[in-house]
Amino acid sequence: MHHGILATVSALLLARLGLSLSPKLLPCQLQKPGSISPLQGCPHGTIFVSGNDRRAHFSKVQDAILSLPHTGAATILIGEGEYHETVNVTRKAPITLLGQLSTRTAFDPAGNATTRNLVQIWDNKFVHDGQDDALSPTLVVAPSWNASLIGAGPTGAPLQPLFGNVDFKAYNIDFQNRAVWTDLDVCGGALVTDISYANASFYGCTFESYQDTWYTGKNASTYVMDSIIYGQTDYLFGFGTAWFQNVVLANRACGGGIIAWKGTNLTDAPGNRYGAYVADSKIIRSPDANATTVTDGECFLGRPWNDLATTVFLRTSMDESIAPAGFKPFSTDRPVIMNTTFYAEYRSLGPGGNTTARVPIEHFLTDQEAKEFTIDRVFLERPGWIDYGYVV
Repeated sequence: MHHGILATVSALLLARLGLSLSPKLLPCQLQKPGSISPLQGCPHGTIFVSGNDRRAHFSKVQDAILSLPHTGAATILIGEGEYHETVNVTRKAPITLLGQLSTRTAFDPAGNATTRNLVQIWDNKFVHDGQDDALSPTLVVAPSWNASLIGAGPTGAPLQPLFGNVDFKAYNIDFQNRAVWTDLDVCGGALVTDISYANASFYGCTFESYQDTWYTGKNASTYVMDSIIYGQTDYLFGFGTAWFQNVVLANRACGGGIIAWKGTNLTDAPGNRYGAYVADSKIIRSPDANATTVTDGECFLGRPWNDLATTVFLRTSMDESIAPAGFKPFSTDRPVIMNTTFYAEYRSLGPGGNTTARVPIEHFLTDQEAKEFTIDRVFLERPGWIDYGYVV
């Protein structure tokens, strides 16, 4: 079928079923039967990665990324399967990673990222005390090793005078850090992402770990749509600006808070508003948790990694696992949430969304105040690196 016709049929089908997939990219992502090229319907020059298809250009995602020229947009289609590797993107020019999809499951109206995705990229690295968390991610999008470093203290690693990828996108891929799954003694950070000094967006993906799953670093801007993030302790943390739209935050256990952000000033991150913003989403007890690891009323929405932390929940449904206080101090050594933090909610829903017992420092946004928290205003522009055609 001609690419244009296939794209039109895909768009009509998605509209009729109300599914969350990319009409533009779906013709490339769908597995092709028989002798049809796996790249039919793909953008010109798309690279095919597969561990078991002899037509593939590469068997590893990282090898495909390293093969790219320094300039020009690039698309990589990843075939069904598991890829045990660390993906490290230092390239500045745009990159799109596409997870292959099956016609049997892609159009299931009851499906989600967990049941739909066929591609898992995973590693099992973790950090010991005194090591930088940047040693552990499965996916790194940063211009250099020094730029990927997270550091310690209120301002973290030194500011780097450079910027990396301007437009990194990933669709329908499960990114996993399996360290804790195989080593029960792991108790430190085991990151899935480290995105620093870069723009990155994700659609229909999952991110699975326990502690420090997701990191948006200095001068980074990230957007996550229609995805699932699994974690236990501070599993969303960072310095930069992160917007989570229509995501599911799945508590595997209650440790620390869901979000631990480090606010920063214009010296440490010039031109960056920073903060974590969760909109139109759900917070649930993870399906692989149980009553002993996720007790009702024991999981906190967040805690301040430093005294300039910013976290905002907009129209988010919260289950019984959320603590009535919502937010808590970082530790017994830092027993007070300072008034320089900004914690806010707007129209929270569900049993955990009852805000009557929240900490006094929190803000409850009015309809007018909530208008300040849109994608354009948070990122201080209309980001050109977000795929607005992918809608829920």
